Amino acid sequence: MKLDSYWTATATAHSVLEKPLPARADVAIVGGGFTGLSAAVALGRRGARVVVLEAGAMAGEASGRNGGHVNNGLAVDYATLAASVGTERASAWYRAYDAAVDSVARIVREERIDCNFLRNGKLKLAARASDYDTLARGFDRLHREVDCDVELLDAAAIRDEIQSERFVGGLLQKRSAQMHMGRFGAGLAQAAERHGAELHAQTEVRRLERVRGQVHRLHTDRGVVEADQVLVATGATMHGSYPSFGFWRRRIVPIGSFIIVTEPLGHELARRILPGIRTYTTAAHIHNYFRLTPDDRLVFGGRARFAMSSPNSDAKSGHILREAMTWVFPQLSKTRIDYCWGGMVDMSRDRLPHAGEHRGLYYAMGYSGHGTQMSVHMGQCMADVMAGDSAANPWRDLAWPAIPGHFGPPWFLPLVGAYFKLKDALR
Repeated sequence: MKLDSYWTATATAHSVLEKPLPARADVAIVGGGFTGLSAAVALGRRGARVVVLEAGAMAGEASGRNGGHVNNGLAVDYATLAASVGTERASAWYRAYDAAVDSVARIVREERIDCNFLRNGKLKLAARASDYDTLARGFDRLHREVDCDVELLDAAAIRDEIQSERFVGGLLQKRSAQMHMGRFGAGLAQAAERHGAELHAQTEVRRLERVRGQVHRLHTDRGVVEADQVLVATGATMHGSYPSFGFWRRRIVPIGSFIIVTEPLGHELARRILPGIRTYTTAAHIHNYFRLTPDDRLVFGGRARFAMSSPNSDAKSGHILREAMTWVFPQLSKTRIDYCWGGMVDMSRDRLPHAGEHRGLYYAMGYSGHGTQMSVHMGQCMADVMAGDSAANPWRDLAWPAIPGHFGPPWFLPLVGAYFKLKDALR
């Protein structure tokens, strides 16, 4: 079992030639994940001089260490959200995720990125009657107000979707997609360079200051860059010590998400257990998510442990996930696990993305486990915002208060895990 991301291990990484940092840029982007690279593509198309500064490898963190889903639909229950903020705002945010999947599809097509992009939908699976009742109650309002394509599947219909006896129904959201994250990340980096962006990997931004009016100076471990605008697209990173970093640190909770990938199952078995080749997620609070790969492996992930990602934590989580996988698919009990890894999710308190401007710095983050599509989309949106179109940001009116008691490492994660385990037990 390799403690490595299947996506990055099975893709040809985009190699960034080491070169001196430019002294000046129109826009400096801190973070070379999907948000930063997508913004670099959009800004480069406008003719801006763009430099992307990434502390590690391009698309090597959350962008290359996720479950491979490109899903529409909110991370929170639509009906509950609509009851809280109103139908107009909730439906607009829901449609932002539809637009996000569209953005990924458009970039894949326009930039000719070979990443096995498929748009076969997402199936949310209910393992208990109470879970199905919750999905059914939410379905009525969701179907009526915002997504006429969504479909509620009963126990009979679910047996045609998944070869497992564990589920009693589900919610099918047909606009969702999937892709090979490693190949998409490499293709997005290549597209950014084609449009003129300078990419600098292994370049950590250690300090950031404003000088001469609106000009920003970024101090890295490889030199200094000055830029007229800065986009912070760092997600859950703990790199950096500039003053504004504390603003995001108090609002983002880095939570580990863990994933295993099986050996190749063979085409026949793979298509038998998941004939629809969709993305799948369970309805529990501590849920699992899974899908097939282009070479007929099963990718199976979830919040196996409420802990930070590390080699030891990833390995422990791999054993927990294997048990969960064989609970869903007993027929895979003797299947070998080839890959296991973890990644950090930039969780916000309301589980909604946040984007805007703080002290002259633009930002987009807080994707809360639904970031592969929204990060790409927000890179495009923030390029428009930085060009003067503030209405391009779908989250512009969303307040983002600090999390009480949160100033650094998330000491409260075990308590959060125990709380959600209790909620699942009482369902």
